[in-house]
Amino acid sequence: MDGELWDLTDADGIPAGRTHRRGDPDFPEGMFHVVASVCVARGDGLVLMTRRAATKDFPLDWEFPAGSALSGETSAQAAVRELAEEAGVRVGADDIVLVGRLAERTALFDLYVAAVSGDPALTLDPEEVCESAWVTFPEALRRAAAGEMAAPWVPRLERFGPRLGELVASRGA
Repeated sequence: MDGELWDLTDADGIPAGRTHRRGDPDFPEGMFHVVASVCVARGDGLVLMTRRAATKDFPLDWEFPAGSALSGETSAQAAVRELAEEAGVRVGADDIVLVGRLAERTALFDLYVAAVSGDPALTLDPEEVCESAWVTFPEALRRAAAGEMAAPWVPRLERFGPRLGELVASRGA
């Protein structure tokens, strides 16, 4: 959301002791903020995908729940918060496993995976998400390849897809 305050880091994720307010012009050159995402896997091997609200960047595109870390938050805390806010799925920071980190233009993107039991009830935030679906991991990859996921997800899944697939499989049935 505009007005969020983000901690800035260098390319190695070391805090710079500075902040940037989302939406302000002139993001500092050479600085990054942390963006975190969680791929939620059920015991039956299905993963949660959410569809971005029509008013957001990359409108109506699919993704895994994600968002920026707020000032003072760790990447894991941000991932857990975003998952709860966007989809209503509650997990703890100890329940997620880091898949990897990817440096993007102004963000250090961290992807996590979390296993959940059963079929958790979802509560979608309509300002963030307009739809959700539990799909197979190959279907998530197909959506990325077909241009149905938000554009940033293509290089993310190219980089993390094999490891993420292994972690999803190890948490499923």
